[in-house]
Amino acid sequence: MTSQNADAAAPRARRAPLWLVVTISALAGLFYAYAVWNAIGNLVETIGFYGDAGMSLNALGWFVWIFAAVFPIVVWGGAFVLGHRRPAHELLLVMVTGLALVSVFWLNVIAYTVGYSASLVG
Repeated sequence: MTSQNADAAAPRARRAPLWLVVTISALAGLFYAYAVWNAIGNLVETIGFYGDAGMSLNALGWFVWIFAAVFPIVVWGGAFVLGHRRPAHELLLVMVTGLALVSVFWLNVIAYTVGYSASLVG
């Protein structure tokens, strides 16, 4: 059997239609956007809280909150790149897995900022 025959005999997974890829990506993107919105909201609240006390964020504090806002965007982009050429159910699974990764990261950020908040101000 030649390699051409082997390639022809292998079943191919059908790609999802464009409208379905856009719908799944956009709906999942709303949850990723909520994580970004939360991070920006917490950054604003943190700046206001410490500003009222006469303090400001140090470089680590800025890094933590800005990275918390950028990370969901990066994960959504990675999930889209990994899943957009796959069948719809696999795209959905990749998007949900990325959202789980963002959720775990967000819990880590909250735990760090609550437990070590003094290290974030200068």
